[in-house]
Amino acid sequence: MSMFRLRAVTGSRYLRRFLHGGAANRDHVLEQLGICSGEDQVLEVVGKNKAKLTVNHVGCAIGMLWHFQKEKPQMLRTVEFIKSHPEFLTLRVLAENKIELMDDVMLVDMLYNVLRLNVEPSDSLAQQLVSEAWLRLYRFPMASLSKFAVCLSDQHLQHSPPMGQITDILNQKLSSIDDARILTTLMVSVSSLVSPHLRDKLINKADHLLDTMDPSHYNNPRRMVQFLRNIKYSYRPLLEKCNHILLRNVPHLNAENISIIMGLYQSIQFNNCDFCLAAKQRLMELVDSSADPFSFTKLFVALGPMAGEDTKERLESTALLLAEDFNAHQALAVAETLEEIQCRNLNLIQKIASVVHKNLHVYKPMEIARITQALILLHYQSPELFTKLRNILVQFLLNSVYPYEVTMLTRVLSMLPSPRLDEGVVSRVEAVLPQCNLNDLNTFAMAVAKWVRNDPSYRHSTPSKYVRLLQTLNRCGHERLRKADRLDLMLEELKYMSGEWFEEMLLEETMVTLQRLEDQISWTNVPEMALFLTRTNHLCTPLMDRIASVAMENINKIHYSATYATLLPFAVLNYDPPGVDELFDICIQRVIPHISSFDPHLLVLLAYALAVADCFPEDLVREIFNVNFLAKLDSQLETLPDALNKRIRLRLMELNRAVCLECPESQVPWFHERYCLQLQKKRNGSISPVQQQIHKMLGEVLGGINCARVALLTTYFYTVDFECVLDRHHQAVAYSEQSQLQISEDGKVRWGSDSVGKDRSEVPPGAQRVAVDFLDSKSFCKNSRHMKGEAMMRKRHLEILGYHVVQIPHFEWNSMELSTQDAWKEYLRKKIFTGLP
Repeated sequence: MSMFRLRAVTGSRYLRRFLHGGAANRDHVLEQLGICSGEDQVLEVVGKNKAKLTVNHVGCAIGMLWHFQKEKPQMLRTVEFIKSHPEFLTLRVLAENKIELMDDVMLVDMLYNVLRLNVEPSDSLAQQLVSEAWLRLYRFPMASLSKFAVCLSDQHLQHSPPMGQITDILNQKLSSIDDARILTTLMVSVSSLVSPHLRDKLINKADHLLDTMDPSHYNNPRRMVQFLRNIKYSYRPLLEKCNHILLRNVPHLNAENISIIMGLYQSIQFNNCDFCLAAKQRLMELVDSSADPFSFTKLFVALGPMAGEDTKERLESTALLLAEDFNAHQALAVAETLEEIQCRNLNLIQKIASVVHKNLHVYKPMEIARITQALILLHYQSPELFTKLRNILVQFLLNSVYPYEVTMLTRVLSMLPSPRLDEGVVSRVEAVLPQCNLNDLNTFAMAVAKWVRNDPSYRHSTPSKYVRLLQTLNRCGHERLRKADRLDLMLEELKYMSGEWFEEMLLEETMVTLQRLEDQISWTNVPEMALFLTRTNHLCTPLMDRIASVAMENINKIHYSATYATLLPFAVLNYDPPGVDELFDICIQRVIPHISSFDPHLLVLLAYALAVADCFPEDLVREIFNVNFLAKLDSQLETLPDALNKRIRLRLMELNRAVCLECPESQVPWFHERYCLQLQKKRNGSISPVQQQIHKMLGEVLGGINCARVALLTTYFYTVDFECVLDRHHQAVAYSEQSQLQISEDGKVRWGSDSVGKDRSEVPPGAQRVAVDFLDSKSFCKNSRHMKGEAMMRKRHLEILGYHVVQIPHFEWNSMELSTQDAWKEYLRKKIFTGLP
């Protein structure tokens, strides 16, 4: 048995390095370590041989202690037992005294192992090891260099001088690295210091090594994705190559690995239908075996958001049984997932909150912010807990020196009810504002807006402390825009910008800044620029012309999936740049060869955007409207967040309608009747005061209130604000009382027998149906009176359905010129009767 143990354990490199001498050179301490089968035996050997321990013995013993730990499941590890053991303290003291005797490999291994055994980075042993390793840095073999880089990252030293030197060494020796594990470990570690030039070199090298490495080593592509996430660079060719390897490994992955990969994909906004479906199937297989708190938490985080209702209920039941055994961080992970799946199991939420309450002292600042946000969004009710959370948040905020941390803590603090804001919080926020990027400034602006609204004195005037904060916010925002000189960094800061403060205070100057930097628009940032313009609904023709020009010149460099983002602003904002036909044609040609590689939901979005622009590629229509594609889309939709699921289903309906109306030759059936009826039942049946006013005026213009129908549902389920019928002499035809829609005093529409548009009465010979639509501000670009694409498409479709379409823009109806009853009626008269056949 002893010989078997010796052979088993000496398989580890810690003993192989030392057990290589002959009988004359036998080392009895190493032989005793070699027959150990657990940590307690290793520590016992150390205790019996304190006076004999050499640097090799110390390195071997500490290496074995970690080796035994990492072989165990997380829940069975005994790191704290080892850390507090007196013989481990002996090893630490000996190691610190023998640092200069360690060779390069042992030195780095020692640092790596003691950190894994939870020795604090502030401990003198860890600090001495880091200092000695820094001195030897340029002579390390690449394997040790990559391990040392991991140690620095573990100690939050990503921006330290040693990490800068490691980045320099990596740049110099990149061509000599042929081990994907070494390369990817270094890539992740130095990601915060990588220049664009080195980034491209690393990506090219990683791409090459993916072709030569063992595809079963899935951690290598996982680290490549992590690198891209860290540098915020969604390089699709490498992402897809990594995904291909990860997809092959899904049957062998555990819930923790799947959770990590899906988290990386989500943060880099990379959706892959095949991976999600395979991951879901694998996670379902793991449900029965995930019965302990550690494995269940990993499973719940990964599977919960994409599980069906039955599976969610089963997962929630298991979580309820395990709740009391969750540790602080497992409770946090479960709470965030419960919020994501919009759980309403009050008993489960109460139990998780109870675990959180017991462990408040364990959480770090960002974790307190996350748990507070999750409990608020879960509508959990506990004044006592939220009072404690608020006090902890305030204390963390007052002590924090990190802008990102102050931003997060402030945002969550603003979500909590509070009669007054502490002056200390205001001062801390004000002090950190000059260091913040635009996205952080926007977060502070939204928090200040909430505080202002909740302050009791707001009814009388805005308190001076808020005025001062808003003034500082405005100044910092304008200064950051004026100093901006790199477009890519600016687009990264603008990625999630929204809200009143940004639109009112910064949007115009943001456009000026982007135009100043427009020479930096290239094929790499065209999709991001296009998405920003779409999201802001801001028509900036110089920028859109530049996007079109760069896209047409570099279409083969732009990833085929990015054509959707590239074309989106032209469709949504209804803008035709010079050479618009060429732009759409080359983008479609870029897509068609890869059409089967698109994620189903993205292909639907692309086709809808093209339909808005009155463009219906035959290959695209044929691909989407076939049974196999729609079945795959249905499967994918089950894995998507609820909001995105609903959006895709709506876009598919609208695309189906557009194809039926504008491309009848494609013979695509209309299969959304039931879906539209369900939507109609959920919609609010009220109309706005402006629409009530227009209805009254129409009655006077047309000769009676019964000459105009309200909120009419057409074939294909368009809702027309008002419909009237004019005979061949342009006289209004009255509707019967049964087909009228009545409007109550509160603006609710009371439906008659013709509520779903199925019994549309035939119009008299030579008569014309007229659709009158009121267009609010959503139908126009924010900075102009330019009508957007969806309003134009709606007009096209109503005309195909036989309507003469009258559109009433909000800025015309609410203008000073139309300030009297007679002026409004004359306006309607001209709109309706001008242009009639």
